[in-house]
Amino acid sequence: MTILRKIIFSLILSVFILDVFAQKMPQFKIIAFYTAKNDKAHISFVHEANRWFPAAAQKYNFSYDSTDNWANLNSDFLSKYQIVLFLDTRPEDKAQRVAFQQYIENGGAWIGFHFAAFALNNSTYNQDWDWYHNQFLGSGQYKSNTWRPTSAILRVEDSRHPATKKLPETFKSSPNEWYRWEKDLRQNKDIKVLLSIDPSSFPLGTGPKAHEIWHSGDYPVVWTNKNYRMLYVNMGHNDIDYENKTNKELSFQFANEIQNQLIINTLLWLGKGKE
Repeated sequence: MTILRKIIFSLILSVFILDVFAQKMPQFKIIAFYTAKNDKAHISFVHEANRWFPAAAQKYNFSYDSTDNWANLNSDFLSKYQIVLFLDTRPEDKAQRVAFQQYIENGGAWIGFHFAAFALNNSTYNQDWDWYHNQFLGSGQYKSNTWRPTSAILRVEDSRHPATKKLPETFKSSPNEWYRWEKDLRQNKDIKVLLSIDPSSFPLGTGPKAHEIWHSGDYPVVWTNKNYRMLYVNMGHNDIDYENKTNKELSFQFANEIQNQLIINTLLWLGKGKE
């Protein structure tokens, strides 16, 4: 009887140890790429993200790494991670672009924020990556923006999607610079718009230029491509005190709990692996 008890105790202890070990192992691993140069609002967002994601990782049991070395965007490095984030820019090197496309087409997951979708011919970020901007994102080039960074009322268009579950029908965003795109995302059968700017937001922006204030229109701000495991989020531009030349941060994206829930929902959805 003593031997049997010892065996049972050992089995129970083994199960307990394995359970504890499993709980401590991260559910999935995230790598965030960023540039964080030139635009102070984008730099502010990158620094904010690199504070927020590690805290979220501890709470929701995933791991988070970040790097400004885009040379790491290669197949060997990416194979360690289930989700890739672009916090601001995009890769410019052809080999890095090929590696990213292969990663995505092989089932890897991605979240891109704000400037990660920017492309404009005759600028530093030419539209010279058709797969990314036209097929993957479906947006084409940047066309215009609001100014200055302003909160908007955002409307959830599909409350059944894993990224938007339990979000209210409408909510107020953090201040942001909002983008308009070359292509009509509504006409793309592969694109599913999840959040857009609610008409109650208009007029949106304060100028000083008249075209920087939107008075009407349809503006998707969060969407997914149904052929890939991805989400684009237009948010990612903090408000900065440029006018008084203090460069003080006036707002933060991750100060908004509803926006945060959108990101957590998305991470937990994408982190499950291939569906």
